[in-house]
Amino acid sequence: MDTPTPSNFLRAIIEEDLRNGKNEGRVCTRFPPEPNGFLHIGHAKSICINFGLARDYGGRCHLRFDDTNPGKEDPVYVTSIKEDVRWLGFDWGEHLYHASDYFEQLYQFAVDLIRQGKAYVCSLSAEEVRRYRGSLTEPGTNSPCRDRSVEENLDLFSRMRAGEFPEGAHILRAKIDMASPNMNMRDPALYRILHQEHQNTGKVWCIYPMYDFAHGLSDALERITHSICTLEFADHKPLYDWILDQLNVPARPRQYEFNRLNINYTVTSKRKLKLLVDENIVASWNDPRMPTISGLRRRGFPPAALRDFCERVGVSRSDSCVDMSLLENCVRENLDATAPRAMAVLRPLRLIIQNYPEGGEEFFDLPNHPKDPDMGSRKVGFSREIFIEADDFTETPPPKYFRLSPGREVRLRGAYLVTCTDVIKGPDGKIEAVLCTYDRATRGGDAPDGRKVKGTLHWVSAAHAVPAEVRLYERLFNAEFPGRDGDFLSQINPESLETLTGCQVEASLAQAAPEDRFQFERLGYFCADRFDHAAHRLVFNRTVTLRDSWSRAVQEKSA
Repeated sequence: MDTPTPSNFLRAIIEEDLRNGKNEGRVCTRFPPEPNGFLHIGHAKSICINFGLARDYGGRCHLRFDDTNPGKEDPVYVTSIKEDVRWLGFDWGEHLYHASDYFEQLYQFAVDLIRQGKAYVCSLSAEEVRRYRGSLTEPGTNSPCRDRSVEENLDLFSRMRAGEFPEGAHILRAKIDMASPNMNMRDPALYRILHQEHQNTGKVWCIYPMYDFAHGLSDALERITHSICTLEFADHKPLYDWILDQLNVPARPRQYEFNRLNINYTVTSKRKLKLLVDENIVASWNDPRMPTISGLRRRGFPPAALRDFCERVGVSRSDSCVDMSLLENCVRENLDATAPRAMAVLRPLRLIIQNYPEGGEEFFDLPNHPKDPDMGSRKVGFSREIFIEADDFTETPPPKYFRLSPGREVRLRGAYLVTCTDVIKGPDGKIEAVLCTYDRATRGGDAPDGRKVKGTLHWVSAAHAVPAEVRLYERLFNAEFPGRDGDFLSQINPESLETLTGCQVEASLAQAAPEDRFQFERLGYFCADRFDHAAHRLVFNRTVTLRDSWSRAVQEKSA
């Protein structure tokens, strides 16, 4: 039987390694986030790749925090990262690590490089270091500190550790090649002085390793076999290899790069996401308009839909940009199959059924899902006065308008056929209520005489309705590629959030728990807010519309 073709180049590499008995037949990957912000949709792809490959090839995946920059790190970020990985459906088991776990070993590795004459303490200022590095077209210039003796470098590095020097006084640099065409190889910094307390190690250290130095060595110490990262680290790979090749490490991991996940109408730069939070453009890192995993979760995106999306976008060696509609369609497909149905009226207009008994009520048994009887049903109350959507009625209907208007008959979903007879207007001329009659013989929504009715409306009984707040979310940016043609902050969509406070929902929704997802009939998919929803205050977020209305609106605007 032929071996099936691997679905991407990473799988091909792993399968070739396994066939050749490389790494003693082990597969060990890692997901190594820096705890300096919340994870975003791009990290979701990396999580799915690293944990997915380890799962599929009988290996394991480590969760390792690359916590080498204490000034930008926070335990809040650590907690959120753990929650996000678990929510996506993955678990690291006992394999939770931190770069800070290896600080003493990393220090000794640095001492070893000094003893080999391959690292030196440089006393140039940050500006001087930049000037000495040269440019893409001109080679760099050796630091005047480059020829310090091994003894002097060992002494200075030891005193750096002891806290004798202020920040910026010295750095430890690798001695590689100041004329290298790869700027990362021009004597890169390995250690810097930071008199900052670390969330894990406290005040023990005042020098901290650079990310490039700590990353590969942490991989080696954990016996990682396949160090998988995004393409922006391709230029760092020679340094990754150089460091490991100079030192006696317990294992020799290999770095492989895949394409970063870029999505239009959003940004995934941590710096830009943090700016959105700091400038109060969004409420928090978990604002449902944010592309953070926590934000998408709060908006109601199912974890299975994110995993499906990451599988669909695939893995390659070339960068590309994915349309946001692909992610939203993955969400729709998942929720169409899994979300129970309910009725909610977001902009209520009162409808009075004049020939229905005053004070009367009845209950309709409506299915929770039209295609899945196993999801059961619920009782929905009906009374003389109900609420319909305000835009489901007009006095002067345009062509092909099949909703309610004077003299027209429509179906109330699962209930009766009703015909508009009149309207009640206030002193300002605005419609306050619509008057109708109902056909008692059409209970359940169908006419026994077979007459056809084109319009079907959702509704909520005024006697049984529960008030709710509903938040309608749209894409955060109007520009397809925020920041490409101007300041990304100037391209914020001013209509990215609309909060409706006068909504009426069916009584069953009063039992919804935070993060429960529903399809509000004819309106879209909604989720009970993870943080604000409670029994005494119902708050629902729109996850996605029923169809891709954004793309259609963009096409109409450009036509």
